[in-house]
Amino acid sequence: MTYCVAALYQFTSLPDYEQLQPWLQKMCDLLEIKGTILLAAEGINGTIAGGDQAIADILDYLRADPRLAELDAKFSRADDAPFYRMKVRLKKEIVTMGVDGIDPNVTVGTYVDPSDWNALISDPNTILIDTRNDYEVEIGTFKGAINPNTQTFREFPDWVEQNRASLDKPKVAMFCMGGIRCEKASAFMKENGFDDVYHLKGGILKYLETQPEDESLWEGDCFVFDQRVAVKHGLEESDYDQCFACRYPITDHDKASPLYVKGVSCPRCHNRISEDQRARFAERQKQISLAKARGEAHIGRKPEAARD
Repeated sequence: MTYCVAALYQFTSLPDYEQLQPWLQKMCDLLEIKGTILLAAEGINGTIAGGDQAIADILDYLRADPRLAELDAKFSRADDAPFYRMKVRLKKEIVTMGVDGIDPNVTVGTYVDPSDWNALISDPNTILIDTRNDYEVEIGTFKGAINPNTQTFREFPDWVEQNRASLDKPKVAMFCMGGIRCEKASAFMKENGFDDVYHLKGGILKYLETQPEDESLWEGDCFVFDQRVAVKHGLEESDYDQCFACRYPITDHDKASPLYVKGVSCPRCHNRISEDQRARFAERQKQISLAKARGEAHIGRKPEAARD
């Protein structure tokens, strides 16, 4: 079978989010859905995978709550199981910025449909900012986008303050993988003196799904937080793999390096991991190989479905 992968989120007031957790976990388990869903007072965020009907059923279950009736979901396919566990986690924020009082339910920028995105970012009066982390930007971004070189979304507010003088065009447009980070970033910008703020509705995933490749202003591939590592136009899986140690995407060229050891290190991180880590990663890779030889799946630490 192939798997339906759904990236979902909605900023909405969920003061009872802690009480929602056990019921949502139970429903996902019953439907044999895997992935991660984050719940917080500000809303819901996650990526899950399962059979087509199971994904449809869980979305119906969520949207039956009037507060989640507008739940955004973007769909893609995977030939292999992208996740091996189901976790419904409680968080302070569904995407961690770490700044009190930033609430997209109260203040938010202007949503821009993918069909209108090219015109906006081609406008010379627009500054385009990629709100994702550095390892995501490295393998693909929109033409002309500014890379803040952040390692986590928590660093974005400081980057804005440090670069405020250079963000001097009338319009600010922002984007991210699925729409959630740039939506929260737009709320931060609006609360901090930027008036004309826009963000890509549905994120890069919706753009790559809906916009013709021959008209696209996207360059490269889009990093995703599951076993596919990255996708390209049409949301087809790309050729990237991922380093277990540092979680960065790696290419065949990286794997040809003498500094690459499968499951242990890559050229990026080979000199940053301890001997203890190296030994643990090597043992894990050994267990994966043994399980594969037995025709079994080894369930160890995998990329999480929802990350900041």
